[in-house]
Formats: sequence, structure tokens, C-alpha cells
Amino acid sequence: MRGAITWLIATLWVIGACVSASAQSEMTIRLTNGDWAPYLSRNAPHHGFASHIVTEAFALEGVKVEYGFFPWARALKLAKNGIWQGSVVWLDSKERREHFLYSDVVIPSQTAFFHRKDHQFFWTSYEDLKGVRIGGTLEYAYGEEFDAAEKAGIIKTDRAQTDDLGIKKLLKGRIEVFPGELMVIYRLIRNSFPPEEAAGLTHHVNLIHEQSLHLILSKKAAGSKAMLDLFNKGLKKLKASGKYEQIIENALTGKYSAGSP
Repeated sequence: MRGAITWLIATLWVIGACVSASAQSEMTIRLTNGDWAPYLSRNAPHHGFASHIVTEAFALEGVKVEYGFFPWARALKLAKNGIWQGSVVWLDSKERREHFLYSDVVIPSQTAFFHRKDHQFFWTSYEDLKGVRIGGTLEYAYGEEFDAAEKAGIIKTDRAQTDDLGIKKLLKGRIEVFPGELMVIYRLIRNSFPPEEAAGLTHHVNLIHEQSLHLILSKKAAGSKAMLDLFNKGLKKLKASGKYEQIIENALTGKYSAGSP
């Protein structure tokens, strides 16, 4: 009898362990997403390279990611209310931290001034930009220092409806410099302009600002802290494996553009 009980306990333990492992391998997290190519895009390979990083990091911890694509305001609201568990990827914000848990840095976001290669352009402070014809995109914020300089009248901007229109102004010489996020603008000029025009543009080495982008998980969603711990753990593994750097290199060469293999 004692042997039978011991066998039964052992069998139940094995079954329990298998069920637990199976449950872990089948865990799914639902995240809202948006359109900010090449970081995020419904139609791009792996839904953009930032989405790919998030997917791979979670996969290393046995978690599958389901993405829902929405306009940005709705994406944030759905995550904030816990209808979806979180959202990718967002800049740090005191206001958002009231409602979300922030992951380790998924990817840095760098913003710089783009200019034509045939136009000599140097700057180290916003005082250097007095009289420079600066472009911009409506409703975009380019960092606290940029915004303060603009508000104080140190710099003046000629803003367009879209980045695309802003780059067209730059190419035509209607503006001298255009502020933009490096990955986003290089993708834009690579995909939307003739190669000879794209080859004539570059960016200044002095950044306007650099910020980090994060996965955010709703404080209203059950298990967010545990999921965040799993993600951060998986992200460290992804970076240590070398695959993280490969994803970044692929993004720089345009492999996350819509229609890419």
C-alpha cells in the first residue's frame, strides 16, 4: 500500500509539473500597437523591429504576444483601462507612469537635424540656430530644449503637415534643416524619394535629444508585474544572444519595411 501511495504521489507530481509547464508555454499577452514605421507597423515584417524585439523577448520566457492595431489615442486608452494588457512602445512620461508599469529600455529613440550634404551646417546650442530656416511637423514635440527655444523665439520653425512634406521642403531648399527621428526619417527618404535625392541628405552628429522607448503594462490588468518581470528577463537574454543587435542592423538596412521578405 505504501508503495502504491508513493507511486500515486509521484505520478500526480509529474502530471502537475507537465500541466504547469504547458500552461507557461501557452501564456499569451495582448498588447496594443500602432503605425510608426519602421518601429511599429501592421504591414511590416514582424510588425516592425520594435514589435519584433518585444515578441522575441517574451518568447524566450514562453509568452506569446497578440497585437491589436489602433490609432494612438485609442491604443493608449485600451491599455490604460486594462482591456488590453499593455502597449508598445512609448516614451517615459510622468503622467503615463500613474497608470502603467514601465519595462527596461526596449530601444533608444534619437532625434537629429537632417540637412542636404551640399549645405554646411554646424550647431552646438540653439543660439547657433538663430536665423536658420528650420522645418518641423505639426503637433510633433522635439524635446524640452527645442520646445523652449522655439517658445522663447530663439528659433523659428516652418512646420508641415507630415514628415514627407517637410523633407520635400528640405530637398527644394525652402528650409535648411529638418528635425526628425533617425530611423523614421531614413526609412522615409529611402522608400519615398528617388535614390539620387535620398543620397543627398544626411543628419548632424549632434543630437537634438535621445529618449528611451518602453513596453508599458497597465496597472489595471491582472498579472502585469509578473509579465513585466518575464519580459525584462527575456530582453536581457535577447541582448546577450546577439539577436537584439541583429534586429537593429536589419532595421538600419530596411528589412522592416512593408513588403520586405
